[in-house]
Amino acid sequence: MGDTDPTGPVMDRDEVDRALARLGAEHEAIETSLLALQDHAGRRLLEGARLTGLTQERWTAAEAAITLLWTYFDAYTDALRTARNIRARRRWSSREDLVELTELLRGACVTVAGSAAATANAPAPDGSKGRLSERYSLAALVDRMNELYASSLDVVVAADVVWSALPARIDLLAAELQRTHKLAHSVGVRPGEHPAGDDLERITRTLTRLRERVISDPLAFWQPARGSSAPGGGRPDTTVYDREARALEDVRREIDAVLTVRQDAEKRIVRLRDVLSRADRTLAEARTARGEVLAKIAATEVPVVSGPPTALQEQLSTAAEYRRHAQWHRLSPLLESLEQKAEDELLRARESLTAVTAPLAVRAELRGRLDAYKAKAARLGLAEDPVLVERYEKARRMLWSAPCDLRAAEQAVLRYQQAAADLLGTAPRVPGQDGPGRGAPDDRRGPGA
Repeated sequence: MGDTDPTGPVMDRDEVDRALARLGAEHEAIETSLLALQDHAGRRLLEGARLTGLTQERWTAAEAAITLLWTYFDAYTDALRTARNIRARRRWSSREDLVELTELLRGACVTVAGSAAATANAPAPDGSKGRLSERYSLAALVDRMNELYASSLDVVVAADVVWSALPARIDLLAAELQRTHKLAHSVGVRPGEHPAGDDLERITRTLTRLRERVISDPLAFWQPARGSSAPGGGRPDTTVYDREARALEDVRREIDAVLTVRQDAEKRIVRLRDVLSRADRTLAEARTARGEVLAKIAATEVPVVSGPPTALQEQLSTAAEYRRHAQWHRLSPLLESLEQKAEDELLRARESLTAVTAPLAVRAELRGRLDAYKAKAARLGLAEDPVLVERYEKARRMLWSAPCDLRAAEQAVLRYQQAAADLLGTAPRVPGQDGPGRGAPDDRRGPGA
């Protein structure tokens, strides 16, 4: 120690006593921290676990640092004991005692064998690697111990937090997964037969691998807090867990949909039969109407009416078969598809009936218009007019004969309307622009107004 020059002047007795009190408090605090670290649950788990990956690498370094911490602490204890012994020699320390105490308390008087750090495989301070020994002042030694303590505690706390959080959550999710498995099996959702069954198998494999890795390499799932230097600052990385939890929730919703199908499958199948039956009746009515139109209306293109949707009937039979055999996972998508197709088929049948009966509707409208103008002419005293009588009879023969030429009949009705308008001295109303009743005369203004 004699070859080390202390910085600053020789300390007096009061300064020595204050320094010894401070160092004693630091010694007690360091000892308490080291004992707490020794008894930390995370440290005991790390010592007994079969570690891999990042955790194995960092725990090896941390374990070496903890060993080195105790070596440094023992050296610190010895130096502090020596200083206390020197101070205890005399009530009033001599000049020589104060010089020795100043050198001991301020100088680099603590020597630690370099092999201790090397053997412990702990990180060494800058410039000390490869030395036979390391020399520290008591203040520098405290700083060094604080540095090693913080890095070791960070590893222990991070691993403990991950182990306390993730495995329990994974186990809860796995229990929910098992319940979902049983529910899925009860409704026929199985791997290879339904996508949700395949998802359940994948989630099971992922959770198993995730738990194994969390147990063996917890630090791989640790996210340090940005800008935080405190040991254990951060949080567990739950990205994989959260993704699988969402996937399981999606599967559960799919199974709930299948359960809903099981509960109301019969009602939906009955409703489907009714919709398809109405579509068939509408198509049959359209086919009958088409024959009537072809027989009664001349020179008209009547659209062809297709037959009943046999493919939908076959799919409906398949749905009933699925229901009898409790194959709910297959019935669910089939019913959804069939319901949409059945509604589309009913709409198509109605449109087909409307298109086929359009010529009959036009003929009925022309008949109504002709009779309405005749009634109006009679009220105005024009019923016996020979021109009107002749044109009325001609239009009537066309409209009440089969087959009816709609274009010619419409022209005949228009000529009758024109004749009535001429007799009244008014211009005819253009067909198709009358209000309700299309072409019906206004009772207050006369025919063709």
